[in-house]
Parts: sequence; C-alpha cells; structure tokens
Amino acid sequence: QVRLVQSGGGQVQPGGSLRLSCAASGRPFWSTAMSWYRQPPEKERELVARRTITGTTSYAESVEGRFTVSGDRARNTVYLQMNTLKPEETAVYYCKMGEEGVPGYWGRGTQVTVSE
Repeated sequence: QVRLVQSGGGQVQPGGSLRLSCAASGRPFWSTAMSWYRQPPEKERELVARRTITGTTSYAESVEGRFTVSGDRARNTVYLQMNTLKPEETAVYYCKMGEEGVPGYWGRGTQVTVSE
C-alpha cells in the first residue's frame, strides 16, 4: 500500500524559504513521476513542479528559478525547496506519486502561509 506523508509547511515572511517533504512508503519514488501541486484559497489546484521517472524536473513559470525538487533515495523522500516566497503563494501544497493523467497517490497536503 502506497502512502505519502507530508511535512514542512508553516508560516514564513515574504522573501523567506521553506522546504516541504513528501515521505513515501510502499513504492520507491524514483519508480514513477512525482509532482507537487498547490491550491490557494478559493482557487483551483495547480501544478507547481514535477520530477519524471528519469529524474528530469520541470516547474511552473511562476516558480522557475525559486523552487527546486529533489529526492533522497535512502529516505524514499521527495522535497520541494521554496525560496523567495510571495504572499500569493499561500496555499495548501500537495505531493503526488504517479504519472500525469492518472489518479496516482496523494499526500494529505500541508499549509504554507506567506505573510508578515
């Protein structure tokens, strides 16, 4: 049974940084694609970053150069490093295991709040 446990959210001031973690069990994260999504208040969920099965990463234009996806095979954990955060990036952040277009497996989400 696949399970994704998220951690690392919280409140940060504009311009600050946070690192989100997505610890997987039941399947190696590198055996499939891993993605990070976010859902701001009263808005739809959007794709933030993706790591393909080959390790290639891609990012939404709005976070390019500020966010970085990485993985630790020993911990079977994927990370999302977020730098220079903006207030409009306040959202619940989710990790997903699985290819695009399939239901996959989701973490329960972690709140990120960017405010003074």
